[in-house]
Amino acid sequence: MDLAQDKLDLIEKIIKNDRKFTDNEDLYDDFFNETCKRSLGIIKVISSDAALEAYLKKIATTAILNVLKDSGRLRRTKSGYTPTNEISIDEPLSENFNKIEVSYKNFNVAETPEEIVIKKDNFRQIKNSILEINASEPEKKYLQIYKLRYDNGMTQKEISKELGLSQSEISKRLFILMNKIKQSFR
Repeated sequence: MDLAQDKLDLIEKIIKNDRKFTDNEDLYDDFFNETCKRSLGIIKVISSDAALEAYLKKIATTAILNVLKDSGRLRRTKSGYTPTNEISIDEPLSENFNKIEVSYKNFNVAETPEEIVIKKDNFRQIKNSILEINASEPEKKYLQIYKLRYDNGMTQKEISKELGLSQSEISKRLFILMNKIKQSFR
């Protein structure tokens, strides 16, 4: 790469000061390479040191997020990005004990009989709604699309290939189907 040493030092400083760098020091080379690759065009254009540093911070943050996602250490959730590593409760507490995550995936809470009846009624109503919607418009293949998406776990792209329809049409039909099911609960 054709970057001056002062720019490389600035990139290094920015990466090491990023909060996601902590506990991911082993990926420093990947962070550095990705940031350099992304910032090559910017460095040649911007002359102001303050503006350059601001841009490089944004570029470094994006590069670090991408490297962490690609390495499987970070995943996107509704609330933002979360680490994928979990610390077991059986492990002794470290000085970074505020990073402990508790997983309840193997913890089952028994449902009450009322909850079971309500759940069964809801499933029955969803099933009847889908069958009724499909019967009223069989050419739209609502039942088949529903089964492929929710029973088989296929993506819209896979369903479109399977049924010979466009992905946007599959998306549209799923949206219509879900709205009709919601209306049946009113």
